Amino acid sequence: MARRSNTLSSSLGLGEKLFASSGERKFAAAIERGLTEVERGLLAEMSFTDDIADVTSRYLLEAGGKRVRPTLTLLTAQLGSGNNPSVIRAAEAVELTHLASLYHDDVMDEAQLRRGVPSAQTVWGNSVAILTGDLLFARASKIIASLGGRGLELQAETFERLVRGQLHETTGPKPDEDPIAHYLKVLADKTGSLISLAAVLGVIFSDAPEDFQQPVWDFGERLGVAFQLVDDIIDLSAESEQTGKLAGTDLRSGVPTLPLLYLRREASTDAGAAALLARIELDAASESGSDAEADADFAVAVAQLREHRVSHATLVEARRWAADAVSALDPLPSGPVKKALTQFAEAIVERSA
Repeated sequence: MARRSNTLSSSLGLGEKLFASSGERKFAAAIERGLTEVERGLLAEMSFTDDIADVTSRYLLEAGGKRVRPTLTLLTAQLGSGNNPSVIRAAEAVELTHLASLYHDDVMDEAQLRRGVPSAQTVWGNSVAILTGDLLFARASKIIASLGGRGLELQAETFERLVRGQLHETTGPKPDEDPIAHYLKVLADKTGSLISLAAVLGVIFSDAPEDFQQPVWDFGERLGVAFQLVDDIIDLSAESEQTGKLAGTDLRSGVPTLPLLYLRREASTDAGAAALLARIELDAASESGSDAEADADFAVAVAQLREHRVSHATLVEARRWAADAVSALDPLPSGPVKKALTQFAEAIVERSA
């Protein structure tokens, strides 16, 4: 089983100096205790009284992960009563939903690696991976249903947005639709909606003031877009051991990313951009591993895209979304929660894995 550290630093990329006072250290300790409880709960929920289901469902859980979403639930709960049993269960449900989406995403994207290990469908095949994701979605819904109607309604709306986002990513923009605007909407549905859910459930189940729900929802959705835009850049990284993915995995799978969309836009007026785009699309169309020379050429093209100005433009856009996320927090009271959320948003755009 992969070892992971249940700390705010490891989960959200926050510096230790953030929590300098005794009150802030007490706050951080509460989050860490909550994460330990969530981790125990997640392992318990991976028991389906079925040997194969237990093994496949625990596969990505045990591969690691930062537990960003449950950490956000625990963090925003400190605006209210803190880590009560309902908050812990809600945090578990959010992480199970996220894990379920990873099983399905890897099938859709034909990904070979996830969290540094072979993706589930490369181990057991597409059908088992899809069914495992379905099991986790069902278990997450069961947990949320036990907490009451409001949580279940939000969970269902988020699940709908996850599926709709994947559908729109698969079908692509309409002929009269701007591809970049379409892509950002896909990110808001596929990534932002679940991070928003994580943040708002902490407010709801800690009985924090209702006025805090919209600010943390807006924060989560905008941060989710920033998070995914940084992932678009990380997808181009040659450091597969650090990222847990092969360089250019999304490009090879035909998944649109903002650097590629920017490159397509430039290709109409820039010959160099057009030539690079043609190489990427030609090499991506070839079957990975079938031609060593083509694979090597694709790696060179990915490296060139990584150094191209469109990747820098993507990072600038990610920073803009992160700044907008922080602005959404204005109605929250000053204190360790707002401080941690703000630094997390800043850390998102500086991460490399």
